Amino acid sequence: MGCAPTGNDASKPSTSVQIPTTSSTPTLAPQTKPKPVSELAQYLSITATATISGREIQLEVANSPAEQEKGLMFRPPLTDDRGMLFPFIPARPVAFWMKNTPSPLDIIFLLNGEVKAIARNATTCKSDPCPIYPEGGVVADNVIEVRSGLTQELGLKEGDRISVKFLLPKNQ
Repeated sequence: MGCAPTGNDASKPSTSVQIPTTSSTPTLAPQTKPKPVSELAQYLSITATATISGREIQLEVANSPAEQEKGLMFRPPLTDDRGMLFPFIPARPVAFWMKNTPSPLDIIFLLNGEVKAIARNATTCKSDPCPIYPEGGVVADNVIEVRSGLTQELGLKEGDRISVKFLLPKNQ
């Protein structure tokens, strides 16, 4: 049995309603894929240089806590003339780890331009707990990460001085 108009007046328009049909296939939430390792790395501008044993190193500067936490994670090995600077104003006790850093590094801890500690060949770490460098920490106002082996090649030792210069923006 169905429903039909009441009355036989053919002059009245039909009042049937069209109901749109929909697909019976359920909508699935899109799957999120993990980002490729190359997209997880941060690349900062070169905004400082350091002179280490007469060699100039161009430095990316990790200023914010988020930039400092990420550091050189997921990055390919550094070239001989590149590094990353971590400024800490005011100076404070610091220690570094190598979580998700694919290649070993030399880590130089400075206080007022003087080398206070060097963590040579700090090794990579993929899972916790990761070792910290230097063991027990050190008071520093600047920390520089460079390619592993570079500090040995340059003969850098505790007590040496490193000059760090911040670069002015190109439009000034």
